[in-house]
Amino acid sequence: MQTLIENVNIINPLEDIKTNQNVLMEGNVIKEISSSGIKADNVIDGEDNYLLPGFIDCHAHIFAKGFHKEENMANPLGLHFYNAVPHSLQTINAGVTTIRDCGSADLSFKLAQEKKLFTAPKIHLSITPLVMTGGHFDLFLPSGWDMEIIYPGFPKGRCDGVEEVLKKTREVKRAGADFIKVMASGGVLTTNSSPEFAQFNKKELKTIVREADANDMKVSAHCHSLKGMNNCIDAGFSSIEHGTFIDRKTSKRMVEKDVSLVPTLLVHQFLAKNGFPAWDSYAQEKTDKLKEIVKVHKENISVAYEEGVNILMGTDSGVFPHGHNLEELVHLTDIGMSEDEAIASGTVNAAEFLGFDNLGLVKENYVADLILVNSNPLDDVSVLSDNDNILKVIQDGIEVKH
Repeated sequence: MQTLIENVNIINPLEDIKTNQNVLMEGNVIKEISSSGIKADNVIDGEDNYLLPGFIDCHAHIFAKGFHKEENMANPLGLHFYNAVPHSLQTINAGVTTIRDCGSADLSFKLAQEKKLFTAPKIHLSITPLVMTGGHFDLFLPSGWDMEIIYPGFPKGRCDGVEEVLKKTREVKRAGADFIKVMASGGVLTTNSSPEFAQFNKKELKTIVREADANDMKVSAHCHSLKGMNNCIDAGFSSIEHGTFIDRKTSKRMVEKDVSLVPTLLVHQFLAKNGFPAWDSYAQEKTDKLKEIVKVHKENISVAYEEGVNILMGTDSGVFPHGHNLEELVHLTDIGMSEDEAIASGTVNAAEFLGFDNLGLVKENYVADLILVNSNPLDDVSVLSDNDNILKVIQDGIEVKH
């Protein structure tokens, strides 16, 4: 089927705006772009608005709803899956057509999205993160209760030593992972660990990378710790998530080794401002950690940007409510990026990192994942943070937000 979007201004990051354009989609790809008239049976009037590539959130948790262990204990397992339906719609309505899920989603979601069983972003899966005993996301509580969700096809992430991390990497791949996620430092929201400390040793980290490389898979590190980041760089990781305590020397090493950074600036600031549920018995401890981290995180990511680290847009959605994804772009401009650069971090650069050479631009023969916006985000990228300004979302050539 052919669909024509006429009378739009095309914004591709780091390129001049193309005004008064007509974009013909055939199937799931962009067939033709022209300022001249194009005929098609199905026509969408763009009304002189702005057409951009759909965004890619490089750090999301589509199944998650705050990672509240108390809810996991009380709710039936089925609710864990059903939550993904509204979360997916919120993500699409925010202008995100693809996500890189950094833990909790499984192969069933990817297959359901491909079958169009419900409106959802495309997904790049890590299944579950690898975590050492006592590390970030080890959900075995002092009470003796293990709060990690587990079911057939979704392996436990806990592992220690070279042999266990090797086997766990293989188990996660077997479960359908597109990449491997590793908890390489403590976390802000984990009560039994601190973000300053590295987790897993170098032998374990290198074993994970060697096995992933053998299967042409990238390895990503949740990592706040400076030592942890350097351990991961030495081991051959492809990306660092969060990077809170990064410094100038480590930033330079990341550039040299072609390691990308997904800073997730929004999540810390959102939670510091909005807090946690009243029934969360660890709320005060988490809030105290966040207050210390927000300022230093922003300052350090600014240094990474100055040193030329490849920064990708990611939000950690699921730790906080879904649907706020493009607010991250405002925080990226706050650390020094231009509007163009911020948009590129969530479109063409993100697509390249994920291995796609036909995604992330409004271009002929590229996948027709597009958003129509009522204002020019190159003048003020914050217009993208208001979902009402995103008039339409198109995924694989089909309108999924009208």
